[in-house]
Amino acid sequence: MVSGDFVRIAPDVKLGKDVRIYAFVNLYGCEIGDESKIGTFVEIQKGVKIGRRVKISSHTFICEGVTIEDYVFIGHGVMFTNDKYPRATTEAGELQTEADWQCIPTLIKRGASIGSNATILCGVTVGEKAIVGAGSVVTRDVPAGAIVAGVPARIIRYLEGYPQSQSEQE
Repeated sequence: MVSGDFVRIAPDVKLGKDVRIYAFVNLYGCEIGDESKIGTFVEIQKGVKIGRRVKISSHTFICEGVTIEDYVFIGHGVMFTNDKYPRATTEAGELQTEADWQCIPTLIKRGASIGSNATILCGVTVGEKAIVGAGSVVTRDVPAGAIVAGVPARIIRYLEGYPQSQSEQE
C-alpha cells in the first residue's frame, strides 16, 4: 500500500508483500521485506536490505551499505552513515564519485530497536534484540540484548536472559 501522491519508488526497488509506504518517501535500488512499514519523509538508498516486519519511522535516512534484519524498529529521525571520512571533493578538487570512496557496511540484527534521533556510524553491528536509546551516537558494536545510550553510546544494562560478555564482567 502506497499512501499519497509524493512517493518516489524507483523501478529497481524490490518490495515484499503488504509493505506500507507513506507520503514523501524516496526509495531506490533497495529491498524491503514483507509487511514492513516505511513512514513519511524517509529515504532508503541503493543496496540497502530491509527485512520482514520492520518499522521505519518518519524522517529517517538509511544510506547505502546498511542491512536491517527482520523485526527491527527504527525510531523517528534516525541517521545512518557509510563513510568514516567523507569529503565532497578529491585531492584534485573534483567532485568525488563512487570510485573515490569506500562504502563501509552496517548491520542491524533481528529484533533490535533504535531510538529516535540516534546516529549509527558505519562499520558497526547492533546485536539481536539490542536497544539503542534515543539521541545516542553508536560508534562501536552493540552486543545482543544490550541496552545502550549516550554520546558515545555505552552499555547501560542487558535485557533479562542476555549475559554480559566476559570482558564486561571483569
